[in-house]
Amino acid sequence: MLQTRQDALGERFQLQRAAFEAQPFPDLGVRKDRLKRLLALTERHEADICAAIGADFGGRSVHETRLAELFVVRAGIRHALSHLKGWMRERRVATTMPFLPGRNRLVPQPLGVVGVVSPWNYPFQLAVAPVTAALAAGNRVLVKPSELTPAFSALLARLAGEHFAPDELCVITGDAEVGRAFVSMPFDHLLFTGSTAVGRQVAMAAAANLTPVTLELGGKSPAILDPSCDLDAAASSIAYGKLLNAGQTCIAPDYLLVPQGQAGTVAAKLATAIARLYPTLRDNPDYTAIVSDRHHQRLREMIAEARDAGADVIEVNPAREQFGSTSRKLPPTLVKNPGSNLRLMREEIFGPVLPIVEYTTLDDAIDHVNRADRPLALYWFGRDSGNRQRILRETVAGGVTINDCMLHLVQENQPFGGVGASGMGAYHGEWGFRTFSKEKPVFLQSRLSAGGLLRPPYGKTFERIFSLLRQIT
Repeated sequence: MLQTRQDALGERFQLQRAAFEAQPFPDLGVRKDRLKRLLALTERHEADICAAIGADFGGRSVHETRLAELFVVRAGIRHALSHLKGWMRERRVATTMPFLPGRNRLVPQPLGVVGVVSPWNYPFQLAVAPVTAALAAGNRVLVKPSELTPAFSALLARLAGEHFAPDELCVITGDAEVGRAFVSMPFDHLLFTGSTAVGRQVAMAAAANLTPVTLELGGKSPAILDPSCDLDAAASSIAYGKLLNAGQTCIAPDYLLVPQGQAGTVAAKLATAIARLYPTLRDNPDYTAIVSDRHHQRLREMIAEARDAGADVIEVNPAREQFGSTSRKLPPTLVKNPGSNLRLMREEIFGPVLPIVEYTTLDDAIDHVNRADRPLALYWFGRDSGNRQRILRETVAGGVTINDCMLHLVQENQPFGGVGASGMGAYHGEWGFRTFSKEKPVFLQSRLSAGGLLRPPYGKTFERIFSLLRQIT
């Protein structure tokens, strides 16, 4: 069975490679047609997509799927349709004086066949948003969705087959072995979204083919509460940002840094904000479950370790419900001042568990962030513009939202991507178009060029021209 799937992968790849060679520069009309079909896929099958993702999670909020996946993707496709003509245009580039009257141009050229490996946490958004950029840039695309969302992956494969020819867009389903074969294919560009550990393996596999990669990873994204912040507003934003998709979000706040002595106050305000959002949990369709038993058990073990180590663990369960052994819903959990050696403080949490760490000075908070790997996201809450500038200048993160959570992700006029251990490269909007294009520099020589005067045989004319060039440059 595995060999059959790998053979099918190879056949699809060769089919797309041949199709690209036959049409290496699709015109604006062709690209817009593909984007419109991708938009139709998104708009016509909303109920099916929500149902499939809900089945895979064992309870995923339909409203969160509609907002965080379908709405975001729809907006990205429409943005690309509106701006694609401008993105495709050859751009004039200044020509330095010695080479005038020659002209420089920059031509965005499709790369060829693009591979997209998408994760389970936002299975539609993190598959189709990169596809949007790759199709806009004129490429053919193969997608490998996560094996942890089998119902959705099968649905996406079927929908892609209904809306696209296999030499345009094709979805390859299968387990981790199929995934390893997928990232070993000689793609012209590979985009992977997932964990840092797997991202390293993907980068090594791609390196064998010199395939350029965009890695959208994760890490421990801090939220810093400045002494000048509005605690009630901050708690409201953080509670929503942390518990969207039950914390299974790569840019969710992973831990809080709060001024010395405020952990208790912040925890109380967070508990109040959480209860407003989710007055019940177990049977509340707005509160999402953990995707698998393995991930659920991992989170429970993290909480147990923190409790055994003496940390102050606060379970926020407003209706004091009991969760059966078959439920994968996990109550929001706050952990005050956990030890730095705990798994909660060493690993990306990826669930509804939020450590609260106190800091003494702004220098202390900055040092705490900078001692760790560079995060995918950073959040700062406050009114002090001087402290805000220090945070922006003295820390490095993939992206930042000020006085809210996660909103930098959905800005189509801004790039989205990580830095260091949280990833490399970026996409969204024009940055996605550029990621999946080769910006080819072209120099157009003029008939009036005097460049021939610098060619052999060298002599006095060469020296005079060369002396002039040195003066003007």
